[in-house]
Amino acid sequence: MININEVLETNKMIEQENLDVRTITLGISLLDCIDSDLERLKVKIYDKITGTAKDLVSVGKAIEEQYGIPIVNKRISVTPIALVGGAACRTPEDYVEIAKVLDRAAETVGVNFLGGFSALVSKGMTASDRLLMQAIPQALAQTGRVCSSVNVGSTKTGIDMDAVKMMGEIIKKTAELTKEEDSLGCAKLVIFCNAPDDNPFMAGAFHGVTEADAVINVGVSGPGVVKTALSKVRGENFEVLCETIKKTAFKVTRVGQLVAQEASRRLGIPFGIVDLSLAPTPAIGDSVADILQEIGVEYAGAPGTTAALALLNDQVKKGGVMASSYVGGLSGAFIPVSEDQGMIDAVKAGALTLEKLEAMTCVCSVGLDMIAVPGNTPASTLSGIIADEMAIGMVNQKTTAVRLIPVVGKGVGEMVEFGGLLGYAPVMPVNPYSCEAFVNRGGRIPAPIHSFKN
Repeated sequence: MININEVLETNKMIEQENLDVRTITLGISLLDCIDSDLERLKVKIYDKITGTAKDLVSVGKAIEEQYGIPIVNKRISVTPIALVGGAACRTPEDYVEIAKVLDRAAETVGVNFLGGFSALVSKGMTASDRLLMQAIPQALAQTGRVCSSVNVGSTKTGIDMDAVKMMGEIIKKTAELTKEEDSLGCAKLVIFCNAPDDNPFMAGAFHGVTEADAVINVGVSGPGVVKTALSKVRGENFEVLCETIKKTAFKVTRVGQLVAQEASRRLGIPFGIVDLSLAPTPAIGDSVADILQEIGVEYAGAPGTTAALALLNDQVKKGGVMASSYVGGLSGAFIPVSEDQGMIDAVKAGALTLEKLEAMTCVCSVGLDMIAVPGNTPASTLSGIIADEMAIGMVNQKTTAVRLIPVVGKGVGEMVEFGGLLGYAPVMPVNPYSCEAFVNRGGRIPAPIHSFKN
């Protein structure tokens, strides 16, 4: 039974400590929409999304009002479009047409973002995959709510370096086509290794082919709650620290479980997972970097940061896993630079570099996320950064991702404003030395020996 003290405690978390449900994401399979005629395919996709998601936003708002729990975003993820469009799409422009239909459907039902303009190419690219990838820059420039992701590696298959090279070039083209908005299109594009099928967070969400026809996935967030809890145990040993994080993560995840079950019941759609990640926002007091400082480092990036993040990530998972029937997605701690005021401050102070962020990604949930770099960064350098991050995910059997934004016309130290939850960021320096010969080799980096488990 929930007692009055727990109710009051949860209300305090919401009102004073930035506790929220970051997103209800409705995953929708589009496999039954496949058609060899592009016009029929577009109609089927629009009808399937708008029919399935017609009540998503209204139900989300009703749950907010009934329980007093903020639900920041209502989102949709769909089957990777490279799988859906292969029979009908003959050119990149055909895929851009599908992206526009997805955008129109998202606008019709009122969701913030729709993810799934995606391709899964960890071992090789089909003709359909290539066409979709070539379409990404135009698709993101000509839509407002569509998000794109490409999975270029996995522990089981290795890393498709042809795809890695191509994605460096695609990031550059996307930046150029959206340069009037500080290259904002790149903020809606994620490159993955070991991408999960059930991630509710954007921009990397897609509805995996192993999923049901439709599912409800929920992402919770509570960096401010964890930071406040830790402020009460300053100076205590690591045992007390870890217990505090675990107990707090449990409480935060219970809120997500409640919302997920209620949304599932009201929509008549199965509950998928709760992603118990600590996802920050630019709001003061809603920062993962602030938690690291509370643990004991002066700034994120100082010596000890990677160890502190590893501890935080592990304890969040240990505390949250008992609080939900099904835990999935990414689950842990996110470290997006532009979306975390503490990370922004650390970059400004010179405490946090790209290389230190890469080290931190070995122990957190995602990877190099929402990082602004100079607009003149070569495509091959972007590909090299992607390859490094994919290697971390492949070898460590974890999800890693890259969301780099080469801001056209901006240089190191200049500020870039993305707006909303995407925040703002200082442009960070990139290693000036070339990896072009490495990137241009072509082919595939083999999977590590520990992947051979059959």
